[in-house]
Amino acid sequence: MEGKEEDVKLGANKFSERQPIGTSAQTDKDYKEPPAAPFFEPGELKSWSFYRAGIAEFVATFLFLYITVLTVMGVSQSKTKCATVGIQGIAWAFGGMIFALVYCTAGISGGHINPAVTFGLFLARKLSLTRALFYMIMQCLGAICGAGVVKGFQGDNRYEMLGGGANVVNHGYTKGDGLGAEIIGTFVLVYTVFSATDAKRNARDSHVPILAPLPIGFAVFLVHLATIPITGTGINPARSLGAAIIYNKDHAWDDHVMGVLGWTLHWSCTCCSLPPDNH
Repeated sequence: MEGKEEDVKLGANKFSERQPIGTSAQTDKDYKEPPAAPFFEPGELKSWSFYRAGIAEFVATFLFLYITVLTVMGVSQSKTKCATVGIQGIAWAFGGMIFALVYCTAGISGGHINPAVTFGLFLARKLSLTRALFYMIMQCLGAICGAGVVKGFQGDNRYEMLGGGANVVNHGYTKGDGLGAEIIGTFVLVYTVFSATDAKRNARDSHVPILAPLPIGFAVFLVHLATIPITGTGINPARSLGAAIIYNKDHAWDDHVMGVLGWTLHWSCTCCSLPPDNH
């Protein structure tokens, strides 16, 4: 009996009842700060994976614009909103497509599908200027092609009559209102992207990489619910640019310029708030 009691005491001392949780459970062994990406990496231009990632961004943004613009125009053509999916359906189309496309392309290009996300990751030194510019160009080209295919299906007259899915500041709101809504909406999206893909969380919680597309898509869904009544929700310069180019109306271009300005101001502020080790 005495031997068994000593074994019990030894086990109690060896395995404490109070186990560390949360960030206190993290040690230097499970995570190392990745080195900052070089500002300019010409060697990437000789790599097939570089171009494959750009193609993935093009295809993803093309599909994103195709599905979402068709959904927006489907709601616009109905006289009664009850006969369509409504604002909730539009928000689900945007959020659901982001969830699916990020899941499909995360292992190839990182699943950005948004120049704002790409630019934010560039400021955080997560990718080089070479890759960031290439991604943005491919995203914008994919968006233009996606909106163009929708116009081809709908026809010129029908497409222009339904607004082409372009972002505009709705009646009752000022351009200042639209600017503020786009700044906050873009911040919510990119903040969620950084949080969901944080390498420290990936090291501590093995399930985080699998679930990363879910909070990103859900953030897009919630932002659209809030800002569709104001601007139709941009928060993605490629999405706004593609629809504005194909629709090609002065009003859409004016409001698109305000959206791009909001995106630029947002990131000017965000850049200054990055931790010192990320500059």
